[in-house]
Amino acid sequence: MGVKTMLPSYELGFYALVVTCAVVYSGSGIFEASRDSVNRKAFRDGIKPGWHYFGRKMDVADFEWVMWFTSFRNVIIFALSGHVLFGKICSMTVPQHRAVVYMLYGVLAVLGSMGLVYLMIILSHCLVLYSVALAKQKWLCYVAGLCCLASFKVEPFSSWQSGFVTGTFDLQDVLFYGGSSFTIMRCMSFALESSEKKEGIYSIFDLLKYNFYLPFFFFGPVMTFDQFHAQVSNRELSRKDDEMRNIRVHALFHVGAIIAVDIFFHFFYILTLPSDLKFVNRLSDWSLAGLAYSNLVYDWVKAAVMFGVTNTIARLDHLDPPQPPKCITMLYVFAETHFDRGINDWLCKYVYDHIGENHDNVIKELLATIATFAITTLWLGPCEIVYIWSVFNCFGLNFELWVQKFFQLEPFAKLEAKMPAAMSRRVRAAFGAANFWAIVLYNILALNSLEFALLVTKRLLLTGFPVSTLSIWFITYCGVQLIKEHERILAIKEEKGDKAKAE
Repeated sequence: MGVKTMLPSYELGFYALVVTCAVVYSGSGIFEASRDSVNRKAFRDGIKPGWHYFGRKMDVADFEWVMWFTSFRNVIIFALSGHVLFGKICSMTVPQHRAVVYMLYGVLAVLGSMGLVYLMIILSHCLVLYSVALAKQKWLCYVAGLCCLASFKVEPFSSWQSGFVTGTFDLQDVLFYGGSSFTIMRCMSFALESSEKKEGIYSIFDLLKYNFYLPFFFFGPVMTFDQFHAQVSNRELSRKDDEMRNIRVHALFHVGAIIAVDIFFHFFYILTLPSDLKFVNRLSDWSLAGLAYSNLVYDWVKAAVMFGVTNTIARLDHLDPPQPPKCITMLYVFAETHFDRGINDWLCKYVYDHIGENHDNVIKELLATIATFAITTLWLGPCEIVYIWSVFNCFGLNFELWVQKFFQLEPFAKLEAKMPAAMSRRVRAAFGAANFWAIVLYNILALNSLEFALLVTKRLLLTGFPVSTLSIWFITYCGVQLIKEHERILAIKEEKGDKAKAE
């Protein structure tokens, strides 16, 4: 049934009330657990002194988040501020050469932060994949690119290359593997786009300008070469109406998100709690479900902040970067589940859509998802937990299509056609609620641990059945209905906008 199906306002109000009460109740349980566990021996490494005047300690279990906003904060601000300054001067004086300025500044920043040997390693991989691109054979580009990626993700090649970079400092490993991995993905995009180019090939300097754009170099997102090249080659730089205001609003939003996460970590120890399974097992089913969901929301917020900062810089440089990931709260289908929109766009363009085509054939969809998650597994770094995560999410993506095909069979299609549109929406939301928790359970595998994921699954589906299972399913159903209402409003706005453009 259509996405524009409307439900009565009182029904939606009831759904909103149920979801609000459930979130407050679950949150109060997590807050009490955080307060009661602050002095446990098992939590000493994850909880450090914080706001003494409030008597609160802070959850510091996420190494990356803590380092970004403590010792590494000034380096990030200094490097990106310099990029913005030089980029602005270049855009005002010689806009036709701004890509060269970005490249030179990026090379110097990488050289200053990681050293000459690391820069040589990156340049050698760029040269290898550029040489492969000259052959204009897609299969060769895939093979060479994946082999280069494996050299940073598979032992002993990974340790061998990282061993060349001497010295130790905070986040060195994150910068080494982040910059290396994103470099390979960009080089593969360059090689594949060069293979599609009808006449000639892009130059090595086009690849270097693309790869050493500093805001994207270490932390992404990946912007496919065709988009980057077209946008950075534009010499007529202009702003849309209210574009600068939107950039400032987005920048303030990300500052607010950083502050909100800092406050949140002083009262809710959502990252440290799952490390002590004995303590977590004493939580109520509601608190446990809220804890699992909160971990996914936090990971989305971290991704949104990280990519939001770099995207804001890119917009100041007159680029249109990949959008931030869709909030996990707004997801109930596997096809939209991703925390990195850039990698997702890359995979869809070069793998998933290329093999799966229009995604309505079961066999092609299975092959497309297997290939996509095989590359994703290599990208994340092959290990047991990543294998399990990939298998479950690959299954979830295919299972959606299987269920869709099953209910498109004549008996079910006729039955739904006879239903009122509102009832069809309610039935679909019930299935969406089950899918929502499948997404949560499959993804906390990678975010926490296999043991925690198994504990949550057991409590919600087995020991909590039927009361906890059905009540949480109903609450999730209410949430999915609110998501569908949001999608309905957006669809109506888009339709009005299309009509206005047509007129």
